[in-house]
Amino acid sequence: MSQQPVALITGAGRRFGFALAKSLLAEGYRVFAHYNSSRDGVAELEELGAVGVQADLTSHDAITALIAAVQAQTQRIDLLVNNASCFFNNQTVDSDPTALAAVFEVHVQAPYLLINGFRPQLKQADNAVVINITDIYTDSPSTDYIAYCAAKAGLANLTLSFAKALAPEVRVNGIQPGPILFLPEHDSEHRQKVLAETPLNLEGGLEPMLQAVRFLRDNPFVTGEFIKVDGGRALMI
Repeated sequence: MSQQPVALITGAGRRFGFALAKSLLAEGYRVFAHYNSSRDGVAELEELGAVGVQADLTSHDAITALIAAVQAQTQRIDLLVNNASCFFNNQTVDSDPTALAAVFEVHVQAPYLLINGFRPQLKQADNAVVINITDIYTDSPSTDYIAYCAAKAGLANLTLSFAKALAPEVRVNGIQPGPILFLPEHDSEHRQKVLAETPLNLEGGLEPMLQAVRFLRDNPFVTGEFIKVDGGRALMI
């Protein structure tokens, strides 16, 4: 069996998922870069050697097919990062039942199926790690995003359960990001308000998230833990 480490990242086409995939490729990983509808970032990753894998994470059948496709190409997975997300407010999920379902399918059902489905490959690796990207609102939910926060809390509980169930062969941890990268639609007023409520008073960028992944990957005595990468914002919400 090849000794090249293998990673699977969901939502690898943009933002943190894209940056993490590029970082791991530079470290010599074989990277399976999951995407749903946008191939822009994944096409660039493929040019760097990644394997793009498409799946709609709201579909049980699509996830099953994704698992089978990856299993056909590798006997091991050293790092599984459940990063894919959908972010809908109350108004959206209240008016669109598919949006409400998607929040729980993407954040809870998909990670559950992927972790369970890849158990054999994770156990084949030496020091395999699962990292779930949750949210600082897991512990202190926003009343504007009730379903989203509940789903992320479900992912956090899933993290703890699998940390117990997969030990000692596989470690399972989570990262709770705060204001890492603002979205294009965030105006200056919104940005200033968020930063004013963040003790370190800055937009974190992606490198602190990458450092958190490296810590959770490389420290062999950490499982069932969460790291807040939020500039202290969780203290204020």
